[in-house]
Amino acid sequence: MEPVKSRREQYVESTRAALLDTGRRHFTERGFADVSAEELVRAAGLTRGALYHHFNGKQGLFEAVFEEFEDEAAQRIAAAIAGEGGDAWHRGIAGIRAFLDICAEPGYRQIVLLQGPIALGWPRWRELDQRYLGALLEDGLTAILGAAPAHPPPLTAAALYGALTELALTIADAADPAQARDQAVQLVAAMLKGVRTFQ
Repeated sequence: MEPVKSRREQYVESTRAALLDTGRRHFTERGFADVSAEELVRAAGLTRGALYHHFNGKQGLFEAVFEEFEDEAAQRIAAAIAGEGGDAWHRGIAGIRAFLDICAEPGYRQIVLLQGPIALGWPRWRELDQRYLGALLEDGLTAILGAAPAHPPPLTAAALYGALTELALTIADAADPAQARDQAVQLVAAMLKGVRTFQ
């Protein structure tokens, strides 16, 4: 049984949640650069002091929103892999399909793929992205390609992630995203079969 939270703890949680919800909505709809700290706190019904206390400003709030998206993505991909019956290959393809679906969603596309590198800077963006998705991708590749692949798993994972990210951006802009996603999954499967064949 969880301990009952004090009124202050409840207030802190609700304040943080209000800022995160507001940041998520505004950053997705308008972009990091076009939203001011003042707009964020006004929309959340809070003060600048609350923003700086919880997130040390607008960039800290953006980073927290970014991490929410990444954490949700990692959980969804892991669930897709776990929910797929069959061998490692089919589980890996299920994970790739889930990743492409997530990347094509407006919120993830805007916050993680398009705005993240600009708002956070490339080194920080890369650090956070690897924290949430790096190990998941490497583990999936190891399962698909075997315990002793000919190519280093981190290098293969980097190549695959770059391809998946570009494919996701293309899918999001396609006239028929569902069809483009299915074609992308087939393409990635062919690429992985090629890597596995030429080990």
